[in-house]
Amino acid sequence: MEKVTAGRDALGDFAPKFAELNDDVLFGQVWSREDKLSPRDRSVVTVTALMASGILDSSLEYHISCAKKNGVTKEEMAEILTHAAFYAGWPKAWAAFKMAKKIYEE
Repeated sequence: MEKVTAGRDALGDFAPKFAELNDDVLFGQVWSREDKLSPRDRSVVTVTALMASGILDSSLEYHISCAKKNGVTKEEMAEILTHAAFYAGWPKAWAAFKMAKKIYEE
């Protein structure tokens, strides 16, 4: 995974510690633990968790794109979102499908 600087870019001056934790810990240390869980599997978990939590903004869009880059196919993404819809809620799935469809058509 490429180095993430989103925290510093968006909040570096306002919340430097949060930016550091986002960029260096979450996206640096946690995502780099490929011997524990592959980037593909981390993407599946992250997309599912964001959708289930109702985080239906650019965060979900970013992680669906990462899932695609990490090898999650269009068919797998459709199945993941369909399965999660029964637990997370139908409207959340509709919102996630709108993003996923756009990303996988690119």
